[in-house]
Amino acid sequence: MIEIADILRQHGRAYLNKFKERIPKNHLKAIRDILNCRTPVLGGHLYRCEKCNKEHYSYHSCKNRNCPKCQREENQAWLAKQLELMIPVTYFMVTFTLPEELRPIARGNQRLVYDTFFRTSAAALQKLSLDPRFIGGKIGMIGILQTWTRELFYHPHIHYIVPGGGLSEDGKQWLPARDNFLVPVKALSVIFRAKFRDALQKADPKLFEQIPKDSWNKDWVAHCEPVGNGEKAVEYLSEYLHRVAISNHRIVEHQDDLVTFRFKDPDTQKQCYRTLGAEEFIRRFLQHVLPHRFVKVRYYGFLSPGNRFLLQKIRTLLGVKTQKSEDTQPNTEKANVHCTVSQVPSIPCPGCGNPMKWIRRISRQSRHPP
Repeated sequence: MIEIADILRQHGRAYLNKFKERIPKNHLKAIRDILNCRTPVLGGHLYRCEKCNKEHYSYHSCKNRNCPKCQREENQAWLAKQLELMIPVTYFMVTFTLPEELRPIARGNQRLVYDTFFRTSAAALQKLSLDPRFIGGKIGMIGILQTWTRELFYHPHIHYIVPGGGLSEDGKQWLPARDNFLVPVKALSVIFRAKFRDALQKADPKLFEQIPKDSWNKDWVAHCEPVGNGEKAVEYLSEYLHRVAISNHRIVEHQDDLVTFRFKDPDTQKQCYRTLGAEEFIRRFLQHVLPHRFVKVRYYGFLSPGNRFLLQKIRTLLGVKTQKSEDTQPNTEKANVHCTVSQVPSIPCPGCGNPMKWIRRISRQSRHPP
Protein backbone atom coordinates (compact mmCIF):
# COMPACT_ATOMS: atom_id res chain seq x y z
CA MET A 1 0.00 0.00 0.00
CA ILE A 2 1.25 3.48 -0.90
CA GLU A 3 1.45 5.78 2.11
CA ILE A 4 1.56 9.54 2.55
CA ALA A 5 4.83 8.94 4.39
CA ASP A 6 6.30 7.46 1.18
CA ILE A 7 5.36 10.59 -0.77
CA LEU A 8 6.82 12.84 1.92
CA ARG A 9 10.06 10.86 1.99
CA GLN A 10 10.53 11.25 -1.73
CA HIS A 11 9.25 14.79 -2.28
CA GLY A 12 9.09 16.39 1.18
CA ARG A 13 12.62 17.76 1.18
CA ALA A 14 12.09 19.54 -2.16
CA TYR A 15 8.81 20.96 -0.88
CA LEU A 16 10.46 22.26 2.29
CA ASN A 17 13.37 23.77 0.38
CA LYS A 18 11.05 25.56 -2.03
CA PHE A 19 8.76 27.17 0.55
CA LYS A 20 11.16 27.40 3.52
CA GLU A 21 10.08 30.21 5.88
CA ARG A 22 6.49 30.19 4.60
CA ILE A 23 5.77 26.78 6.11
CA PRO A 24 3.99 26.98 9.51
CA LYS A 25 5.47 25.11 12.47
CA ASN A 26 2.43 22.85 12.76
CA HIS A 27 2.99 21.72 9.16
CA LEU A 28 6.63 20.92 9.91
CA LYS A 29 5.59 18.92 12.96
CA ALA A 30 3.00 16.99 10.97
CA ILE A 31 5.57 16.09 8.31
CA ARG A 32 8.11 15.01 10.92
CA ASP A 33 5.64 12.90 12.87
CA ILE A 34 4.22 11.18 9.78
CA LEU A 35 7.73 10.31 8.59
CA ASN A 36 8.72 8.95 12.01
CA CYS A 37 5.48 7.10 12.79
CA ARG A 38 6.08 3.41 13.59
CA THR A 39 9.79 3.62 12.83
CA PRO A 40 12.82 3.08 15.10
CA VAL A 41 12.95 6.84 15.68
CA LEU A 42 10.03 6.63 18.11
CA GLY A 43 11.22 3.45 19.81
CA GLY A 44 9.10 0.44 20.60
CA HIS A 45 9.38 -3.19 21.69
CA LEU A 46 11.12 -6.36 20.55
CA TYR A 47 9.16 -9.63 20.68
CA ARG A 48 10.07 -13.24 19.94
CA CYS A 49 7.73 -16.08 19.03
CA GLU A 50 8.54 -19.11 21.18
CA LYS A 51 7.03 -21.45 18.61
CA CYS A 52 8.67 -20.36 15.34
CA ASN A 53 11.50 -18.40 17.02
CA LYS A 54 10.95 -15.34 14.83
CA GLU A 55 11.64 -11.87 16.20
CA HIS A 56 9.32 -8.95 15.57
CA TYR A 57 9.84 -5.21 16.14
CA SER A 58 6.78 -3.22 17.15
CA TYR A 59 7.43 0.52 16.91
CA HIS A 60 5.39 3.28 18.54
CA SER A 61 2.96 5.44 16.61
CA CYS A 62 3.35 9.22 16.55
CA LYS A 63 -0.22 9.95 17.79
CA ASN A 64 -0.37 13.03 15.59
CA ARG A 65 -4.00 13.68 14.64
CA ASN A 66 -2.90 14.41 11.07
CA CYS A 67 -1.20 11.04 10.63
CA PRO A 68 -3.26 8.54 8.59
CA LYS A 69 -1.86 5.62 10.63
CA CYS A 70 -3.02 7.00 13.98
CA GLN A 71 -6.20 8.08 15.73
CA ARG A 72 -8.52 5.45 14.30
CA GLU A 73 -8.55 3.45 17.53
CA GLU A 74 -9.96 6.46 19.39
CA ASN A 75 -13.01 6.71 17.16
CA GLN A 76 -15.13 4.09 18.92
CA ALA A 77 -14.32 5.47 22.38
CA TRP A 78 -15.44 8.98 21.39
CA LEU A 79 -18.56 7.66 19.67
CA ALA A 80 -19.57 5.67 22.76
CA LYS A 81 -19.33 8.79 24.94
CA GLN A 82 -21.51 10.80 22.56
CA LEU A 83 -24.19 8.12 22.47
CA GLU A 84 -24.39 8.32 26.27
CA LEU A 85 -25.28 12.02 25.96
CA MET A 86 -28.18 11.45 23.56
CA ILE A 87 -31.83 11.90 24.47
CA PRO A 88 -34.94 10.36 22.80
CA VAL A 89 -35.90 13.21 20.48
CA THR A 90 -35.54 14.01 16.77
CA TYR A 91 -32.08 15.34 16.00
CA PHE A 92 -31.00 17.85 13.37
CA MET A 93 -27.74 18.42 11.52
CA VAL A 94 -27.01 22.10 10.96
CA THR A 95 -24.11 22.99 8.66
CA PHE A 96 -22.43 26.38 8.25
CA THR A 97 -20.04 26.99 5.36
CA LEU A 98 -17.44 29.73 5.18
CA PRO A 99 -17.89 31.70 1.92
CA GLU A 100 -15.31 31.29 -0.83
CA GLU A 101 -14.22 34.94 -0.59
CA LEU A 102 -13.10 34.43 3.02
CA ARG A 103 -11.19 31.19 2.50
CA PRO A 104 -7.83 32.73 1.56
CA ILE A 105 -8.00 34.81 4.75
CA ALA A 106 -8.99 31.75 6.76
CA ARG A 107 -6.16 29.63 5.36
CA GLY A 108 -3.55 32.19 6.43
CA ASN A 109 -5.14 32.97 9.82
CA GLN A 110 -6.60 29.65 10.85
CA ARG A 111 -6.72 29.91 14.63
CA LEU A 112 -8.43 33.31 14.66
CA VAL A 113 -10.86 32.59 11.84
CA TYR A 114 -11.78 29.07 13.01
CA ASP A 115 -12.40 30.28 16.56
CA THR A 116 -14.55 33.11 15.22
CA PHE A 117 -16.33 30.66 12.93
CA PHE A 118 -17.22 28.38 15.84
CA ARG A 119 -18.21 31.16 18.22
CA THR A 120 -20.45 33.09 15.83
CA SER A 121 -22.17 30.14 14.15
CA ALA A 122 -23.04 28.64 17.54
CA ALA A 123 -24.26 32.01 18.83
CA ALA A 124 -26.45 32.52 15.75
CA LEU A 125 -28.12 29.13 16.19
CA GLN A 126 -28.59 29.64 19.91
CA LYS A 127 -30.10 33.09 19.41
CA LEU A 128 -32.65 31.91 16.87
CA SER A 129 -33.54 28.89 19.01
CA LEU A 130 -34.47 31.17 21.91
CA ASP A 131 -37.19 32.73 19.75
CA PRO A 132 -40.55 31.35 20.99
CA ARG A 133 -41.77 31.09 17.39
CA PHE A 134 -39.33 28.22 16.88
CA ILE A 135 -38.20 26.59 20.15
CA GLY A 136 -38.06 29.26 22.85
CA GLY A 137 -35.53 27.48 25.02
CA LYS A 138 -31.87 26.63 25.60
CA ILE A 139 -30.60 24.05 23.13
CA GLY A 140 -27.59 21.71 23.16
CA MET A 141 -25.09 21.35 20.30
CA ILE A 142 -22.06 19.31 19.26
CA GLY A 143 -19.99 21.02 16.55
CA ILE A 144 -17.17 19.55 14.46
CA LEU A 145 -14.97 21.52 12.06
CA GLN A 146 -14.09 20.00 8.70
CA THR A 147 -11.90 21.78 6.15
CA TRP A 148 -11.64 19.46 3.14
CA THR A 149 -13.60 18.11 0.21
CA ARG A 150 -13.05 14.64 -1.22
CA GLU A 151 -10.60 16.10 -3.73
CA LEU A 152 -8.68 17.81 -0.90
CA PHE A 153 -9.85 21.31 -1.79
CA TYR A 154 -10.00 23.84 1.06
CA HIS A 155 -13.64 24.12 2.15
CA PRO A 156 -14.09 25.07 5.84
CA HIS A 157 -17.48 24.15 7.30
CA ILE A 158 -18.90 23.18 10.67
CA HIS A 159 -21.44 20.43 11.29
CA TYR A 160 -23.61 20.72 14.39
CA ILE A 161 -25.66 17.86 15.80
CA VAL A 162 -28.61 19.41 17.64
CA PRO A 163 -31.34 17.67 19.69
CA GLY A 164 -34.73 18.90 18.51
CA GLY A 165 -35.87 21.00 21.43
CA GLY A 166 -34.72 23.10 24.33
CA LEU A 167 -35.00 23.63 28.06
CA SER A 168 -37.22 26.45 29.23
CA GLU A 169 -35.66 29.39 31.05
CA ASP A 170 -36.90 28.19 34.44
CA GLY A 171 -35.69 24.66 33.71
CA LYS A 172 -39.12 23.14 34.36
CA GLN A 173 -40.25 22.36 30.83
CA TRP A 174 -38.89 20.66 27.72
CA LEU A 175 -39.86 22.63 24.62
CA PRO A 176 -39.85 20.31 21.57
CA ALA A 177 -39.05 21.43 18.07
CA ARG A 178 -41.32 20.54 15.20
CA ASP A 179 -40.65 17.12 13.66
CA ASN A 180 -39.06 18.40 10.44
CA PHE A 181 -38.16 21.96 11.36
CA LEU A 182 -35.68 23.48 13.79
CA VAL A 183 -35.09 27.11 12.74
CA PRO A 184 -35.41 29.06 9.43
CA VAL A 185 -32.08 28.74 7.62
CA LYS A 186 -32.36 32.04 5.73
CA ALA A 187 -32.65 34.00 8.95
CA LEU A 188 -29.93 31.81 10.48
CA SER A 189 -27.46 32.62 7.69
CA VAL A 190 -28.15 36.36 8.00
CA ILE A 191 -27.54 36.32 11.76
CA PHE A 192 -24.41 34.21 11.34
CA ARG A 193 -23.00 36.57 8.68
CA ALA A 194 -23.61 39.64 10.85
CA LYS A 195 -22.10 38.07 13.96
CA PHE A 196 -19.04 36.82 12.07
CA ARG A 197 -18.49 40.24 10.46
CA ASP A 198 -18.73 42.11 13.77
CA ALA A 199 -16.56 39.60 15.66
CA LEU A 200 -13.79 39.56 13.06
CA GLN A 201 -13.75 43.34 12.74
CA LYS A 202 -13.39 43.66 16.51
CA ALA A 203 -10.72 40.94 16.76
CA ASP A 204 -8.48 42.14 13.90
CA PRO A 205 -9.49 45.34 12.04
CA LYS A 206 -6.53 45.09 9.63
CA LEU A 207 -7.41 41.55 8.66
CA PHE A 208 -11.06 42.56 8.31
CA GLU A 209 -10.11 45.21 5.74
CA GLN A 210 -8.58 42.54 3.49
CA ILE A 211 -11.96 40.88 2.95
CA PRO A 212 -13.86 42.02 -0.18
CA LYS A 213 -16.69 44.36 0.80
CA ASP A 214 -19.28 42.55 -1.31
CA SER A 215 -18.75 39.42 0.80
CA TRP A 216 -21.03 40.92 3.43
CA ASN A 217 -23.86 41.41 0.93
CA LYS A 218 -23.91 37.87 -0.45
CA ASP A 219 -25.96 34.99 0.90
CA TRP A 220 -24.02 32.77 3.29
CA VAL A 221 -24.76 29.06 3.32
CA ALA A 222 -26.50 27.49 6.29
CA HIS A 223 -28.27 24.16 5.95
CA CYS A 224 -30.48 22.22 8.36
CA GLU A 225 -32.03 18.78 8.05
CA PRO A 226 -33.60 16.23 10.43
CA VAL A 227 -31.48 13.12 11.07
CA GLY A 228 -33.81 10.83 13.01
CA ASN A 229 -32.61 9.78 16.45
CA GLY A 230 -29.17 11.23 15.69
CA GLU A 231 -27.11 8.07 16.10
CA LYS A 232 -26.18 7.75 12.41
CA ALA A 233 -25.30 11.45 12.26
CA VAL A 234 -23.05 11.22 15.31
CA GLU A 235 -21.41 8.13 13.84
CA TYR A 236 -20.87 10.04 10.58
CA LEU A 237 -19.25 12.97 12.39
CA SER A 238 -17.09 10.69 14.50
CA GLU A 239 -15.44 9.53 11.30
CA TYR A 240 -14.40 13.10 10.54
CA LEU A 241 -13.16 13.71 14.06
CA HIS A 242 -10.57 10.94 13.81
CA ARG A 243 -9.86 11.11 10.09
CA VAL A 244 -7.26 13.06 8.15
CA ALA A 245 -7.94 14.76 4.83
CA ILE A 246 -6.97 11.63 2.92
CA SER A 247 -6.23 8.10 4.12
CA ASN A 248 -3.49 5.87 2.76
CA HIS A 249 -5.90 3.39 1.19
CA ARG A 250 -7.24 6.10 -1.17
CA ILE A 251 -3.83 6.58 -2.79
CA VAL A 252 -3.71 4.22 -5.76
CA GLU A 253 -0.48 5.21 -7.52
CA HIS A 254 2.71 7.15 -6.88
CA GLN A 255 4.99 7.24 -9.88
CA ASP A 256 7.75 9.76 -10.55
CA ASP A 257 6.32 13.18 -9.65
CA LEU A 258 2.65 12.19 -9.84
CA VAL A 259 0.19 10.99 -7.19
CA THR A 260 -3.17 9.45 -8.10
CA PHE A 261 -5.94 8.99 -5.53
CA ARG A 262 -9.56 7.94 -5.68
CA PHE A 263 -12.66 9.64 -4.34
CA LYS A 264 -16.41 9.25 -4.58
CA ASP A 265 -18.30 11.87 -6.56
CA PRO A 266 -20.84 13.43 -4.13
CA ASP A 267 -23.50 13.77 -6.85
CA THR A 268 -23.26 10.48 -8.72
CA GLN A 269 -21.61 8.41 -5.94
CA LYS A 270 -19.33 6.95 -8.62
CA GLN A 271 -15.67 6.19 -8.00
CA CYS A 272 -13.44 8.85 -9.55
CA TYR A 273 -9.69 9.38 -9.80
CA ARG A 274 -7.54 12.49 -9.62
CA THR A 275 -3.85 12.80 -10.48
CA LEU A 276 -1.80 15.64 -9.02
CA GLY A 277 1.84 16.61 -9.01
CA ALA A 278 3.54 15.60 -5.76
CA GLU A 279 4.04 19.21 -4.73
CA GLU A 280 0.37 20.05 -5.22
CA PHE A 281 -0.68 16.88 -3.42
CA ILE A 282 1.48 17.78 -0.41
CA ARG A 283 0.16 21.36 -0.45
CA ARG A 284 -3.47 20.20 -0.49
CA PHE A 285 -2.80 17.73 2.31
CA LEU A 286 -0.98 20.20 4.58
CA GLN A 287 -3.56 22.99 4.26
CA HIS A 288 -5.88 20.85 6.38
CA VAL A 289 -3.40 20.52 9.25
CA LEU A 290 -4.99 22.40 12.15
CA PRO A 291 -3.15 24.81 14.46
CA HIS A 292 -1.36 23.25 17.43
CA ARG A 293 -3.84 22.03 20.08
CA PHE A 294 -6.77 23.55 18.22
CA VAL A 295 -10.04 22.00 19.45
CA LYS A 296 -12.02 20.84 16.41
CA VAL A 297 -15.02 19.49 18.35
CA ARG A 298 -16.94 21.80 20.68
CA TYR A 299 -20.02 21.53 22.88
CA TYR A 300 -22.61 24.20 23.61
CA GLY A 301 -25.75 24.72 25.69
CA PHE A 302 -26.87 21.82 27.84
CA LEU A 303 -24.28 19.60 26.13
CA SER A 304 -21.33 21.72 27.24
CA PRO A 305 -19.29 20.00 30.00
CA GLY A 306 -20.36 22.53 32.64
CA ASN A 307 -24.08 22.08 31.90
CA ARG A 308 -24.41 18.34 31.46
CA PHE A 309 -26.09 18.01 34.83
CA LEU A 310 -29.11 19.39 32.96
CA LEU A 311 -29.32 16.17 30.94
CA GLN A 312 -30.73 14.33 33.96
CA LYS A 313 -33.42 16.99 34.32
CA ILE A 314 -34.23 16.79 30.58
CA ARG A 315 -34.49 12.99 30.70
CA THR A 316 -36.84 13.29 33.64
CA LEU A 317 -39.01 15.78 31.75
CA LEU A 318 -39.04 13.37 28.79
CA GLY A 319 -40.03 10.46 31.02
CA VAL A 320 -36.71 8.67 30.61
CA LYS A 321 -34.86 6.93 33.41
CA THR A 322 -32.00 9.20 34.45
CA GLN A 323 -28.40 8.12 34.25
CA LYS A 324 -25.59 8.92 36.60
CA SER A 325 -23.16 11.53 35.40
CA GLU A 326 -19.80 10.23 34.30
CA ASP A 327 -18.18 12.53 36.83
CA THR A 328 -20.01 10.78 39.67
CA GLN A 329 -18.69 7.35 38.77
CA PRO A 330 -15.87 5.83 40.84
CA ASN A 331 -12.34 6.39 39.62
CA THR A 332 -11.57 2.67 39.55
CA GLU A 333 -12.21 2.41 35.83
CA LYS A 334 -9.85 5.28 35.07
CA ALA A 335 -7.26 3.76 37.36
CA ASN A 336 -7.58 0.42 35.60
CA VAL A 337 -7.12 2.11 32.23
CA HIS A 338 -3.95 3.73 33.53
CA CYS A 339 -2.62 0.40 34.69
CA THR A 340 -3.46 -1.25 31.37
CA VAL A 341 -1.73 1.46 29.34
CA SER A 342 1.42 1.13 31.45
CA GLN A 343 1.69 -2.58 30.67
CA VAL A 344 3.55 -3.88 27.65
CA PRO A 345 1.04 -4.74 24.88
CA SER A 346 0.71 -8.38 23.88
CA ILE A 347 0.73 -9.08 20.13
CA PRO A 348 0.39 -12.24 18.02
CA CYS A 349 3.18 -13.57 15.82
CA PRO A 350 2.81 -12.32 12.21
CA GLY A 351 3.92 -15.76 10.99
CA CYS A 352 2.04 -18.35 13.03
CA GLY A 353 -0.38 -16.24 15.08
CA ASN A 354 0.77 -17.50 18.50
CA PRO A 355 1.30 -14.99 21.32
CA MET A 356 4.84 -13.62 21.31
CA LYS A 357 7.11 -13.10 24.29
CA TRP A 358 8.28 -9.58 25.07
CA ILE A 359 12.09 -9.35 24.99
CA ARG A 360 13.04 -5.74 25.58
CA ARG A 361 12.09 -2.11 25.12
CA ILE A 362 13.66 -0.16 22.27
CA SER A 363 14.62 3.39 23.22
CA ARG A 364 13.48 6.24 21.00
CA GLN A 365 16.08 8.07 18.98
CA SER A 366 16.64 11.83 18.91
CA ARG A 367 14.05 13.47 16.69
CA HIS A 368 15.55 15.56 13.94
CA PRO A 369 13.75 18.04 11.71
CA PRO A 370 12.28 16.51 8.51
